[in-house]
Amino acid sequence: MRVFKTRTIATDACKKGRVMMGGTAVKPSRAIKVGDIIEVKKPPITYTFRVKQLTGNRLGAKLVPDYLENLTPQSQYDILEMTKISGFVDRRKGLGRPTKRDGRELSRFKEDSYTADEFFLDWEDDEEE
Repeated sequence: MRVFKTRTIATDACKKGRVMMGGTAVKPSRAIKVGDIIEVKKPPITYTFRVKQLTGNRLGAKLVPDYLENLTPQSQYDILEMTKISGFVDRRKGLGRPTKRDGRELSRFKEDSYTADEFFLDWEDDEEE
């Protein structure tokens, strides 16, 4: 029901124990019925859904609220928002992609330093003396 982008991703999540019903992990082939409450762990939060109706085929995004009721508490969404805000603040130096500033410093360093050809030319001059 559009909780995951593809069936393969949903199957992998079930195998990893990220989809639960009644506190226990479910297999990908688990049959569901109306009224079941499903918990889906998508770090850093856990979404909770109640099955309202069943369907045999894929639905458009606009029809999903007719089949699934989102019971995820607001506190989970607050955790998600805090994670988005603090994503770059908590990053330790040297981890992840370089910032624009890091890229500029690296470019300046490369421009100022010797290239391999210049190094060998200087080295050959030293040997001749």
